[in-house]
Amino acid sequence: MNLKLLNMLEEDLLYVLALQRAKGVGDINAKKLISHCGSAKNVLKEKHFRLEKIYGFGKSTIQSLLDVENLKAAEKELKYLQQNNIETLYFEAENYPEKLKHCIDAPILLFKEGNFDLKKGPIISVVGTRNITTYGRDFCEKFISDLKEYHPTIVSGFAYGVDICAHKAAVKNGLQTIGVLAHGFEEIYPKSHKKYVAEIHKNGGFLTDFWHDEIIIRENFLKRNRVVAGISEATIIIESADKGGSLVTADIANSYNRDVFAVPGRTTDNYSKGCNDLIKRNKAAVLTSAIDLIEMLNWDVKQKVAKPIQKQLFVEFNETEQQVYDFLFQNGKELLDIIAMSCDIPIHKTTTILFNLEMKGVVKPLPGKLFEAI
Repeated sequence: MNLKLLNMLEEDLLYVLALQRAKGVGDINAKKLISHCGSAKNVLKEKHFRLEKIYGFGKSTIQSLLDVENLKAAEKELKYLQQNNIETLYFEAENYPEKLKHCIDAPILLFKEGNFDLKKGPIISVVGTRNITTYGRDFCEKFISDLKEYHPTIVSGFAYGVDICAHKAAVKNGLQTIGVLAHGFEEIYPKSHKKYVAEIHKNGGFLTDFWHDEIIIRENFLKRNRVVAGISEATIIIESADKGGSLVTADIANSYNRDVFAVPGRTTDNYSKGCNDLIKRNKAAVLTSAIDLIEMLNWDVKQKVAKPIQKQLFVEFNETEQQVYDFLFQNGKELLDIIAMSCDIPIHKTTTILFNLEMKGVVKPLPGKLFEAI
């Protein structure tokens, strides 16, 4: 690489790191500032009064934003990244996770350690309780094994329970797996999971938006969940009590208009209560096997030729069915994601509506997640 170009990239990264460190700004405002000023460097060299005029930031936030200590700290962090061969993923760069780019609160900068390709195959997130049961473990292992031929990347949070079960199942089946950390690379939490790091690095690795020496605090685990939910096309909740981080991840995924699946369990089982509630409140689709996910995400490229369904002469629609049918009638063939977005209906609900319309003989599915009105 041209030395001049390398130095220019280093300078850009330095200012992005300094902006990321500024207290009270956050990823949403940081993106707005970069968009307005053109670059992180321009943001940090902007006049106080202009920043105040642009977004109405208070004086304390602006002082933090323009604090010279941010650049000094950024220089140390940049040195660490270079010495440890840590790859950086900037939100406007080509190597940034594609689906995460569309999340308003996604990190402006991610740090990558390991051997994985974010453009390789579909990405799904598998999360759940730390207190995984035999039922949950058996389901998780079989579920991931049954997805093997589709080569998905398995993302989780590298925590106890469902998370580490998902990572290990991915490794066992030769699938790429990524652990999203709630801290910097100087730490591994929980410490007992250090023994899995080398194995995961062989066909995967770790992502974080925290600096290398960031300490482990509870709030960071909740913040981490937005990356787990945003990086994938679907989030799967294997087991959860009626409260827990995996339910937060499910809520975030729903807010991003992503598919959420939950594994049902007996009403008397404590670690099925969260999943059952998600399903009951239509916040997740029922997941009883890998087939459910494959069919709803239309992964099966070897699609079977369906028997033609006779169109009913007089078809009755409910309100949402009418909305989806009208959209397809007016727009012709359209992708599932576009249908859901245009009709402002979550994807898992849109999938159910399209299935109902197919059964009524007024819509037909096409390869590549396409649907059209008959």
